[in-house]
Amino acid sequence: MEVIKAPNKIKIAPRSIFLAGSIEMGKAENWQQKVERLLADTDWVILNPRRDDWDSSWEQTIENKQFREQVEWELEGLENVTYILLYFDPTTKSPISLLELGLFAHTKRLIVICPDGFWRKGNVDIVSQRYGIKTAKTIEKAILSLP
Repeated sequence: MEVIKAPNKIKIAPRSIFLAGSIEMGKAENWQQKVERLLADTDWVILNPRRDDWDSSWEQTIENKQFREQVEWELEGLENVTYILLYFDPTTKSPISLLELGLFAHTKRLIVICPDGFWRKGNVDIVSQRYGIKTAKTIEKAILSLP
C-alpha cells in the first residue's frame, strides 16, 4: 500500500482509491486512518485529502493559492482513481462530500458509506439507489467489497 496525501504529486495506479468524505476538522473521526490500516498489506494506492499542514484560517476563495491547490488536487484525484470511497460521518454536515456524490454518481466508481444519523441519509440513499452506486453499512464492509 502507498498513501499519497494532498498536496503531494498524485500517482494513478491500476488499483487506486480516493478517500472522499467527511473531514470537518474537530468533528469527523479520522476514518482515513482506519482505511489505511485495513489496506496496509495490499497493493492499493490511496489518495488521502486529509492534509497534514491544513490551516483552517485559509480563506476559501479561488484567489487563495493553498486553498485552490487543495481543491484542484482533490478534483484531479477523484477524476482519475479506480474507486472513490465516500464516507458520511453522522456528526458532520459534509457539504463538499454531498457535492462529490453528485459529481461522481454516474461514474460507477463510488462506494458509499452513510450510517444512520447522517442528516441527509435519505438523499444519499436515494441517489445511490437511482444511480446503482455500491453501498456498505461500515468502512470495513466497504473495504471487503473492493475487487
